[in-house]
Order: sequence, then C-alpha cells, then structure tokens
Amino acid sequence: MPVISAGQATVHEIHGARFVSYASSATGSTELCAWRLEIAGGTPGVEHTITREEVLHVLSGTPAIALDGERTVLAPGDTVIAPAGVRLKVDNPGEQPAHAWVTTGSGLQAVLSDGSVISPPWAS
Repeated sequence: MPVISAGQATVHEIHGARFVSYASSATGSTELCAWRLEIAGGTPGVEHTITREEVLHVLSGTPAIALDGERTVLAPGDTVIAPAGVRLKVDNPGEQPAHAWVTTGSGLQAVLSDGSVISPPWAS
C-alpha cells in the first residue's frame, strides 16, 4: 500500500511560498498530484496561467485568490476550483500564515506573465 508519511514529504520553496509535496510521480502517483501550500503572512503571490485544473482547499488563514483578475478572500473550509487556462494568483495579505491543500493532474505547468514556463516538481 503506497503511504507517504509526513516525514517523507518533499519541500519546495519558490516565490515566498512553500510547497510540501505528498503525491506526485516521484512518490508513485500516475494521475494526480497533491501538496500542502504554506504562505507566510503578508506574502504577495505571483500571477501565472495554469495548464491543468487545480483544486485548492483552505486549511487555515485567510488567503486571497484571484482567477483572471477576480479576487476573493477565502476562509478555512473554502474550496476553489481553478480551470485550466485561467490566470491564478494566491496572496496572503493577513498577518497569520495560510495553509491550503492543493490537488491537480500530473504535468501541470505555470506560465508566468513574462512567458517563462515553470514545470513544478511537486506537480509532475
């Protein structure tokens, strides 16, 4: 039975956020990727266009998410479904850290506003 313990999670940091990866091709998942997103208080996000649908479920804090420029402040228990092709930005304007569980299909890429493409290892 494939079980990834908390101690086996891989941590990645980029753009002021931490991505604690549990399910990806590196851990044996062939279709889905899942990670815990951690954003310190007062951290602005980086807008990017996603190539696969993402589901973000807020665990703690009050992050703000923008989909194609439409911004919403979230609370614990809120879930956002971001369709493939949308411009996505997640900020944490509050003082407390924000945590979310994120799931997507394997192979997600992020296209930044300058046209550069990121293939995050936590979403491979």
